[in-house]
Amino acid sequence: MRPLFHPSIEDVTVEAILHALSDPVRVAIFADIVGSDCSQNCSNFLNVSEKPIPKSTLSQHFKALREAGLIRGERRGVEMHNTSRCAEIEKRFPGLIMAIVNAHKVQLAGRTAAGKASQRKPAGRSVRSKVH
Repeated sequence: MRPLFHPSIEDVTVEAILHALSDPVRVAIFADIVGSDCSQNCSNFLNVSEKPIPKSTLSQHFKALREAGLIRGERRGVEMHNTSRCAEIEKRFPGLIMAIVNAHKVQLAGRTAAGKASQRKPAGRSVRSKVH
């Protein structure tokens, strides 16, 4: 097996981070990894969006996150375990990752609130017929 590429923290750029996190699936994956106390197996994210994600597509998402310097992947047998590199990135770009993760949470909360509002039925109106 080929070794995994992890850029040194000096080679991590803001542009690479923003590009990697510009995809809704990748930002959701990354936010979950950041919020976890332990490493996350790739298969934990097969249903991170409304539709199941094929394993091949998921692999590409993890590769983009890894090559941007956001996560560190480690092979354990046939499984890949991923951890965030937040502590390293925080030293290089203070506040950047937490700002992005917090903005993602706000966006999700807005979608959830909008979804709940659209599920409510409008108040019943009585319709009067005009009688001439």
